[in-house]
Amino acid sequence: MERARDATGRGAWTDAYDAYCAAREAGELGPAELADLAAVAYAAGHLDVAIETWERLHGELAGLGEDNGAAGAAVRVAMHLLFDTALMAPVRGWLRRAERLLDPGSATPAHAWFAVVSTFERLLSGDLAAARHWAGRAVETGSHTDPAAAAVGRVAQARLVILDGDVERGLALLDDAGAAAMAGDLDPLSTGVVYCELVCALQGLAQYDLAEQWTEAMERWARTNAIGSLHGRCRVHRAEILRLRGRCADAEQQVLLACDELRPYVRRELGWPLTELGRIRLRRGDMTGAEEALLAAHRLGWEAEPGLSLVRLAHGDADTAAATIREALTRPLPVPSKELPPATGLRRAPLLSAQVKIATERADLETARAAAHELDEVAVRFASNALGASALQARGEVLLVEGDAAGASALFADAVRAWSEIGAPYETAECRLRLAEAQHDLGRTRTALLEKEAAHAAFERIAGRTPGPVGPSRPATTEPNTFVRQADYWTVVFDGRRATVRDSKGMHHLARLLAAPGREFHVLDLVAADSDDPTATGRLLRAGDAGPLLDDRAKRMYRRRLTEIEDDIAEARRDNDLARQGQAEFERDFLIGELARAVGLGGRDRRAGAASERARAAVTQALRKAIGHLRGACPPLGDHLDRTVRTGTYCAYFPDPRVPSTWST
Repeated sequence: MERARDATGRGAWTDAYDAYCAAREAGELGPAELADLAAVAYAAGHLDVAIETWERLHGELAGLGEDNGAAGAAVRVAMHLLFDTALMAPVRGWLRRAERLLDPGSATPAHAWFAVVSTFERLLSGDLAAARHWAGRAVETGSHTDPAAAAVGRVAQARLVILDGDVERGLALLDDAGAAAMAGDLDPLSTGVVYCELVCALQGLAQYDLAEQWTEAMERWARTNAIGSLHGRCRVHRAEILRLRGRCADAEQQVLLACDELRPYVRRELGWPLTELGRIRLRRGDMTGAEEALLAAHRLGWEAEPGLSLVRLAHGDADTAAATIREALTRPLPVPSKELPPATGLRRAPLLSAQVKIATERADLETARAAAHELDEVAVRFASNALGASALQARGEVLLVEGDAAGASALFADAVRAWSEIGAPYETAECRLRLAEAQHDLGRTRTALLEKEAAHAAFERIAGRTPGPVGPSRPATTEPNTFVRQADYWTVVFDGRRATVRDSKGMHHLARLLAAPGREFHVLDLVAADSDDPTATGRLLRAGDAGPLLDDRAKRMYRRRLTEIEDDIAEARRDNDLARQGQAEFERDFLIGELARAVGLGGRDRRAGAASERARAAVTQALRKAIGHLRGACPPLGDHLDRTVRTGTYCAYFPDPRVPSTWST
């Protein structure tokens, strides 16, 4: 226990987790220590252990007659299921357990957190009236018993006020919640939840300037304080902003790192970063990569629209695109998500924008007019500059197809100005292309050509195929960028700065990546290339496997969740609650699919490929260590490589177009 507490105090979560597990085996954990173990397990990347430990604590305290403590543990189970799995049926089951134990006449932290989780469960299930009630309870009870619960409740309250159309008051409430996070008085998990929910609310409202400011605040905090899934969530938010700003190569790097960091925590919610990856690749013109990412998100039960429809449109299949976008609008998947607005106008706005593009491509003016009109109403209701720009663009698309080139030209010009002021180069370029068409129809060929050239130049920069905007002039350097091994050391020159770094495997991997910018290397190839034994790759591949796709604990948890979902379905049937029943059945199908994927015929575990996994871990660690050493010797190079080197099963160097990045190796 002494080692566990010392490691916890230092933030050494893996060491703390190992020590707590040893203490548990030795029988040293009482109820208070079990709660600490659950928190440390979450911080160390063991979500299932965290949930299982809270479940155990709930059972022990209930057996001792400590109802309030048992209720608090049940609420913690519900909270982790809500924030990290988004499985609403099990969340409802654990809330019912907690409610049976809570004294309605008391006000404790357990009551406050019960109200918080109830708020989000109702919000994500579309019951906004009940969500408002619980948000008020969370703020009121939390203000007297637990400031963290009050802060999280205040974010939810702000989101509900915005959904009611009172954007100004909602933004003020978000600022209040953000101020509580910045004050440093909340625990790390609650602070991260406040930041993440705040940015999600602003992204959903298309208030991108504010979202960027709060993302930067979250990043500053996350560098030293984030635990659990919060690092990965922060990266997704950064990727969203980078995509908007046209820095799609950097955005893709961030979201791929986010996928790696979120994988130990989230299941279905991994669809969030995968969908963002699809959006980024769409903008880079990588249709194959975009489709792969979006289909992966769809397989996880995530709503991958409008991305998939836009991919089909890009492939020339406008009829299928029209059918799938119509299906997404008329029958949205019952997928609760904290990252997206509920099924309101804000959730529909991106779908409507895509529907206008698809319908005008097919000359389906009736559908295009209706979608553009609804999008305009959403923009007015939520007073968002970005939604307003999107609505201008949509109306211009309709007028252009109707043959009103003058009206379309005026709207596209307004949209170009609006998107430029927002700082969204991709959307600006899209509108420039449409403006060029309108100008051409008006006989203004020179103006049309200028707009078209400006649009294509922007698309090339965003895709990373040509140099980006030229920054301030820099003094000429006499030495090219160099990465050369000399005996036991590497001589490195970057941007005129020279450094010497000791040899390591990571430096060898980096040299191969730098020598072939943009090329993806499988980690097995990197390992084999660094070996004197030409059969290294073959031996590695024959070295066995990484064990089951789901370990025994994960399978137990999935089966336990399935039982809870079945109970929720039965209750929904008794109450004739068809929406809740449909949502729970969707969750049941998802879990059954996950178990089927992991378990073969006769109940045998399907095995994960260990060779790639071991190589991925080893290469990633070696690369990160080498970049760390380079940062110590040349900080600008370390920062450059952090942004441009992608790790994972495939590793690559994607140069920043604004920085000289041709290497002599």
